[in-house]
Amino acid sequence: MGTDIPATMKAVEITEPGGAEVLKASTRPTPRAGPGEVLVKVAFAGVNGPDLMQRRGLYPAPKGASDLLGLEISGEVVAVGDGVSRWSIGDRLCALTNGGGYAEYCTVDADHCLGVPDGLDLAEAASLPETYFTIWSNIFMTAGLAAGEVFLVHGGAGGLGTTAIQLGKAFGATVATTESPAERCAFCESLGADRAIDYDKEDFVEVVRETFSGADVILDIVGGPYIARNIKAAKPDARIVQLAFALGAEVQINLMPVMLKRLHYTGSTLRSRPDAYKARVARELEEKVWPLFATGKLKPVVNTTLPLADAADAHRLMESAGHKGKIILSC
Repeated sequence: MGTDIPATMKAVEITEPGGAEVLKASTRPTPRAGPGEVLVKVAFAGVNGPDLMQRRGLYPAPKGASDLLGLEISGEVVAVGDGVSRWSIGDRLCALTNGGGYAEYCTVDADHCLGVPDGLDLAEAASLPETYFTIWSNIFMTAGLAAGEVFLVHGGAGGLGTTAIQLGKAFGATVATTESPAERCAFCESLGADRAIDYDKEDFVEVVRETFSGADVILDIVGGPYIARNIKAAKPDARIVQLAFALGAEVQINLMPVMLKRLHYTGSTLRSRPDAYKARVARELEEKVWPLFATGKLKPVVNTTLPLADAADAHRLMESAGHKGKIILSC
């Protein structure tokens, strides 16, 4: 360990599965950069849905990963492991992690790091990796959203939603989204959504079918009754991507429309994907997406920044579903 890198660091850990109150400040040994890794002095860490699931005991860390929460960070490289040629000590970057972001230092696969987009600060950069890796890999690489298609995004004001709306518009799709109340719908339209549907007042199936003749790609984080309704809202040959289940994962549906419409129904978790796949996503983002921040076609949406010690409050805020965009921890 270098002379400027302390032997221990501050972190926030899960004391036991449960509510936000189980998150407690702790002291941990500072990790070391292994082969192919960089050690980052964390400036900011993003808060994401999988963090809440892991805290509740529903999304355990994969084998070999840190048990600490935190799937995205920004900061400065302070050590470089064997075999790393691209990154050097002093580089500022953001990265997708396998965990460990709720801490002063975090080791990251060097191939899962990206430079800070031109014009953004480190807080903004920390809000990007988890949602941009997720949306790009699922909606563009897997579902193949193309210019001119209709893209329905459920929960448009959240972290995934704000990213999905902006990416859909940036690459030429027509974007509809569901949200409530009216103020959150207006926020989605300010990000570029062509139509924000207030799910408390309107039936998204009727609106999407009447306004756009159905959706080509649907991003769902709701599940439950939305699963059957998504099938109704879908055009023939549509692709439905399931990324979360706020209203439940177990439902009974009629699969006949899936067959008759030739629908593709898929879902995934990013954390368990192979390292090589995540490296591929990182390079595509770097080439095709990151330059769009400098041109203003994309912008980070940071709702709130809280100190790392207030991670429990950050989780409570996210669980209240009242935030818009991302919640960030200052480390």
